[in-house]
Amino acid sequence: MIAQPDQPVNASILLASASPRRRELIQLLGLPVTTTAADIDETPLAGEAASDMAVRLSRQKAKAAASAFRLQPSALIIVASDTIVSLDGEPLGKPRDAEEARSMLKRLRHRAHQVYTAVTLIDTRTNQNITDLAATDVPMRNYTDTEIEAYIAGGDPFDKAGAYAIQHTGFHPVDQLTGCFANVMGLPVCHLVRALRRLGIEPHNDVPALCQSHIHYACSVFETILVVQ
Repeated sequence: MIAQPDQPVNASILLASASPRRRELIQLLGLPVTTTAADIDETPLAGEAASDMAVRLSRQKAKAAASAFRLQPSALIIVASDTIVSLDGEPLGKPRDAEEARSMLKRLRHRAHQVYTAVTLIDTRTNQNITDLAATDVPMRNYTDTEIEAYIAGGDPFDKAGAYAIQHTGFHPVDQLTGCFANVMGLPVCHLVRALRRLGIEPHNDVPALCQSHIHYACSVFETILVVQ
């Protein structure tokens, strides 16, 4: 366990993300949060595993935010994350158009795939950094072609890895998830809590309880996740 005894409990966070879903989830910590966009090249490397890609990109986003830290003088902890959907070992990014979204959703239909989210934290006072990786098996239901077309017509798939949002109430694409729901949304908050604790920081709120209430999901894995490594 890594701890900084002089780290203030009321640490501020700079979230390096433009994602509204991540901004929504990080508020559950009860800590002061500001946000900034992290503009990096997200092109996959040849032969790169999805989990390795998530780790690499989350670290690059955190470093990009740290280089512009002077713009956010109140932040102490930079948080960046990257989420990768993987089907049969192939990373699925954000669809470029309706045709690609349709192809992804049909490939994912009635099958299980993996979602990896890496979360990287940088303590700007010490330059200490931590990366934590969440992995969730995601079983998709056997939705119809008509449902796919309606979902695409609504415009929701185009800023989502794998072309879907697990929390979308109209499409509800996932069937009987047992892992971390927030990971599939894009920010595994219990993994984030675990990483913050390694820096000696304790969120103000009961994050697992708030997360489950917020997303209306009874999580069976949070106690295991919250073991500090």
